[in-house]
Amino acid sequence: MSQQTLIEKIATQHIVGSDNPVYAGDIVTICPKHIMTHDNTSAVMGKFKSIFAGSDGSSNRSEDTAQRAVPPKIHNPRQPVFAIDHDIQNTSPENLAKYAKIEAFAAEHGVSFHKPGTGISHQVMIEEGYVTPGSMCVGSDSHSNIYGAIAAMGTPVVRTDAASIWATGQTWWQCPQIARVTLTGNLLPGVVGKDVIITLCGLFNNDEVLNHALEFQGDGLACLSMEDRMSIANMSTEWGALAGVFPFDDVLRDFLYRRAEYLTDKYGVEAQHNRDDVDRWYAERMSADDDAHYAAELSLDLSTVIPHVSGPDHVKVMNSLPEIEQKGVKIHKAYLLSCVNGRYEDLAAAAETIDGLMVADGVEMYVAAASANIQQQAEDSGVWQTLLDAGAIPLPPGCGTCIGLGAGTLNDGEVAISATNRNFKGRMGSRDAQAYLASPAVVASSAAAGYICAPHEFHEIQLKSSHSAHGPRPCDGAEVRISDGFPAQITSRVLWLDIDNLNTDGIYSGKLTYRDDVTPQEMADASMENYDPQFKNIAQEGDVIVAGRNFGTGSSREQAATCLKIRGIPCVIAASFSETYKRNAFNNGFIVFECAELVNHLREKYTGNDALTVVGPDITVDYQRSVIECDDKEFAFSALSTVAQELVVTGGAEALVQQRLSP
Repeated sequence: MSQQTLIEKIATQHIVGSDNPVYAGDIVTICPKHIMTHDNTSAVMGKFKSIFAGSDGSSNRSEDTAQRAVPPKIHNPRQPVFAIDHDIQNTSPENLAKYAKIEAFAAEHGVSFHKPGTGISHQVMIEEGYVTPGSMCVGSDSHSNIYGAIAAMGTPVVRTDAASIWATGQTWWQCPQIARVTLTGNLLPGVVGKDVIITLCGLFNNDEVLNHALEFQGDGLACLSMEDRMSIANMSTEWGALAGVFPFDDVLRDFLYRRAEYLTDKYGVEAQHNRDDVDRWYAERMSADDDAHYAAELSLDLSTVIPHVSGPDHVKVMNSLPEIEQKGVKIHKAYLLSCVNGRYEDLAAAAETIDGLMVADGVEMYVAAASANIQQQAEDSGVWQTLLDAGAIPLPPGCGTCIGLGAGTLNDGEVAISATNRNFKGRMGSRDAQAYLASPAVVASSAAAGYICAPHEFHEIQLKSSHSAHGPRPCDGAEVRISDGFPAQITSRVLWLDIDNLNTDGIYSGKLTYRDDVTPQEMADASMENYDPQFKNIAQEGDVIVAGRNFGTGSSREQAATCLKIRGIPCVIAASFSETYKRNAFNNGFIVFECAELVNHLREKYTGNDALTVVGPDITVDYQRSVIECDDKEFAFSALSTVAQELVVTGGAEALVQQRLSP
């Protein structure tokens, strides 16, 4: 067996239908330990029911075939977890009815249900013992990366994936490219994990880890608490990564011992696990092989990190505290909440900072614990009361203001300092407001001062870091078995699009996205019109599109993939893709794959050609040999596995699941 990274080893433990090891780039079928959904459970319920409604294998079902359809049933009721957290302050009849339907559905199928007020879904997953070292736990939420703090593979999936897992216990997944992040040195007093991830996002802000999975290592990990690690893993999402995984070390083992005691006290013999389980996991822990391949390697000396602030409006724009303090940025609101910084250590740091002080006139400070259990702990220790005595406004354990829901959202012209994970324009309220991100202590000190500042003086330090890019694991043009109905090879004309970061608005106009009456022909005609109005006249059925990096970035609209399929484009080849675009493509049976060497060749060949769409040479894509023939050269690409081929042949993920369910 070739050398594997930790993430590749974890993925290998969760694949279905193959004994082969998983490597970056492989498309495989996975059976995750758990699939988490929150308020979006109701939307997944709709997709789940539609899968079973068509499970007879027919798109035009008669009454007779409807009677033969498989009744909706959760494949493994212990696999899904429902944790309501996003809109829990909304007590309208409509929202309460939605929550009641989710709870009734959970009861009907025997699924774990955590009612509103229990806590933020990710905290519930960790706190209640669902996430365990070496496991793969996915969630229909972008911050599922946080599970990586528990030495687990935590990564987001879309709602179609969630419904597929409910129905069959499995879904397709492509192992991402993997970057190693080495942290050295020790944190200075007053510096926490939030400062580390803000620094990483701002320091490496040119897509160095976009769509990668991260493995953290180095002697600096010893100084990072579990709360620090959760903050870093959580906001690896904002850094552009699909996962951020820490190793199983003594810091994690001690945390798991404490969690096992909590679970045993709460549930007795019904607890998810106990201390003996922790010892067994530790003895069986996995680690990366010495010579495993990493697409990129980055490092940061933690001793050079001081508190930083992100923003406004962008996570990857950072300011050091000494720098921003000089600007005297006045604030109107301060937030201490969310799945990134709503834990006890965060509340305690804020309370220590603001103890004996008051929230400044003209400032509102909102506080919410990540779970009811954490709030109780804070109440018992006096931390909660210290925050309230200073004038903080309490909110229930949930997402709330972080996602622009409930009390305390930003109004026009307001400025906020927040311990949340995102400060995108309009996310926490008005688009005409501004939001900065910082650690809990900085949020508290700023709330008391009325402007962004640190709890004590910090001096500028030159950051010590490094970055080297090695590229994806080399492709060797591996031979693969071609599934029935899948082409062994195609020969097509190239349409060369010399552009990086071509977004979904360019591929498929937003003005059509929410129209339900768009015909297939209109979709085909609208392909690429926002990128190149002449594309319609240039493109012919059977042409292959080749483009640059991060193709399909932007919104999650599926039509940006389906419009090209309808247009008669057999595949898109790019240097890299937005992960969401790639999922939407294969979920709809449309082929996309990476071949950076071909992109580089065409970019060099057509240097100086300013046309938006260049008619290029004919190419042959040999799917059996995993090579592209172009201009008398061969360019290897990662083989399209049987799983990927099945998605294309059956017409997409939902059709594939229905096929598996057909009696």
